[in-house]
Amino acid sequence: MSYIKAGTDVNGNDVKLHYIDQGQGSPIVLIHGWPATYEMWEYQLAELPKHGHRVIAYTRRGFGNSSKTWEGNDYDTLADDLNAVLETLDLQDVTLVGFSMGGGEVARYMSRYNGARVSKVAFVSAVTPFLLKTDDNPDGADKSVFDDMVDGIRKDRFDFLQSFGKKFFGVGVISHPVSQATLDWMQSICQLASPRATEQCVYAFAATDFRQDLATLKVPTLVIHGSSDDTVPAKVSGERMTQYVSHAQFVEYSGAPHGLFVTEKERLNRDILAFAAGGTVEGTADRY
Repeated sequence: MSYIKAGTDVNGNDVKLHYIDQGQGSPIVLIHGWPATYEMWEYQLAELPKHGHRVIAYTRRGFGNSSKTWEGNDYDTLADDLNAVLETLDLQDVTLVGFSMGGGEVARYMSRYNGARVSKVAFVSAVTPFLLKTDDNPDGADKSVFDDMVDGIRKDRFDFLQSFGKKFFGVGVISHPVSQATLDWMQSICQLASPRATEQCVYAFAATDFRQDLATLKVPTLVIHGSSDDTVPAKVSGERMTQYVSHAQFVEYSGAPHGLFVTEKERLNRDILAFAAGGTVEGTADRY
């Protein structure tokens, strides 16, 4: 296994991030969602390096085979971890792709590090701009939604993950966009997370306001979201992104659930490649 050191924890222990680095060419860095690992990018890792790109994916602290720290499950720390990845591998002209919770890392990194080393950013099913309902964010979700998630995790994390996985991929009574084997695979990688990080990151992606972070974006920006995403609904996330990033391109995948990196893998791969190459993305509509 390959690891990148991302500083030390409060006890002086090294924090190590598990990562994969394959292919050659202009770099694409993939940031996974909650509560998965970089392995969720299986179909992207198998395809993107075939097209002249160096593709790097890493697992955030607290998840998978990365260090299980007690603290540090906040976006400032996670942005610092992303910076450690970019600096350690000395990456330049990077296309950052953040999925779900990973979109928050992209936004916070770009403001915290002034977009260093990055030429393009993509938000896929992302939690940005701000999920929590507040007086100045009335379209967000009530805090009780996230409290219920944490309660479910504490009561029976494995049962929670099983139910969450079905919603994640849009599995219902008559809808089966992925196999049971895929659901089992996703649960197996999510189970590797520490209970502490699993809980703390719920509040991190729920309560972190990324609106000011997004206002700093100057590079080309792509936003992809499924119209049938019941995990992070497009109306409170993807559809609102151009309010804060006026030059962003918004692409809606009609009928797609949250986990479109599997259900729409061929289209997502094409769109990431087109965007990384600086070309047009099919189905894109600029929303100003």
